Amino acid sequence: MEAKRVIPFLLCLLTLSCCTPKKGAVVVEQPNVSVPAFDADSAYDYVSAQVAFGPRVTGSEAHKVCGDWLVAKLKSFGAEVTEQTADLKAYNGDRLPMRNIIGSYNTATNKRVVLCSHWDSRPWADNDPDVKNHRTPIDGANDGASGVGVLMEIARQLQRQQPTIGVDIIFFDAEDYGMHSDELDYADNSWCLGSQYWARHPHKADYMARFGILLDMVGAPGARFCQERYSRRYAGSIVDKVWQTAHTLGFGSYFPLTAGNYVTDDHLPLNEKGRIPTIDIIPYDDAYGFGEHWHTVKDNMEWIDRATLRAAGQTVLHVIYNEK
Repeated sequence: MEAKRVIPFLLCLLTLSCCTPKKGAVVVEQPNVSVPAFDADSAYDYVSAQVAFGPRVTGSEAHKVCGDWLVAKLKSFGAEVTEQTADLKAYNGDRLPMRNIIGSYNTATNKRVVLCSHWDSRPWADNDPDVKNHRTPIDGANDGASGVGVLMEIARQLQRQQPTIGVDIIFFDAEDYGMHSDELDYADNSWCLGSQYWARHPHKADYMARFGILLDMVGAPGARFCQERYSRRYAGSIVDKVWQTAHTLGFGSYFPLTAGNYVTDDHLPLNEKGRIPTIDIIPYDDAYGFGEHWHTVKDNMEWIDRATLRAAGQTVLHVIYNEK
């Protein structure tokens, strides 16, 4: 995911007043719901297992073996697994054998929620300070594997305790094969090819979900998930729900009530083509961007923090188990 085409915004430090109940408003408290405890050690192991395969560049051997592992794990966690495959063309003409992987729970109900992340890794470390690394594939521990690791732990919990609603966990492929920074031209649709495909061809005919939550780069120490602006535009009520849940759970430092930036990511096709209001939990800072490790050879397990994985995972668990 390139600079994910981030558009800087001066309001990044403003507190969103819409997240605070107005004077005289009635705040309805949800009854106590049994929510599983997110196991950060387990999620960390799932991240590590993906990285151990090597860079999961779409079409590579590591990509194929890791995909087989993801399918087997989801099945072992009781999911109904669907695979989408298609030959896509990258912006530079490369053939990409795309493989979207979907694990579904409680398939009998139409009351559904999408949880998603991309599972491929960047083929080029084109943000690395050493230009010699600009054509080197990255491990993608945070950018790719962290979101998948969190969702794998959530899948394990879904098998043990089903929520009221149905959940579809989607691992999108070919997200990070976008325009190389050394190229002169810009291809606006070169990113998020797997989610673009799914939004046009969902795994079930006439598929619809109440909302979606995308997790991207949710493992770095001290991550700050400002409220991404496309998420607020298309799914403001879901942003409020997730961020308020995080604050109730004590994860406010990870989920500041401040406006972020516009980020091109897998949630855009779901919103614009799939018509599913979807938010993006993703860190961005105007001073440091996505972090010094982003799209560099440094994006390895040293940038994965269990506390951050837990903040993201436990928040999402509470949201879906409280959905009726």
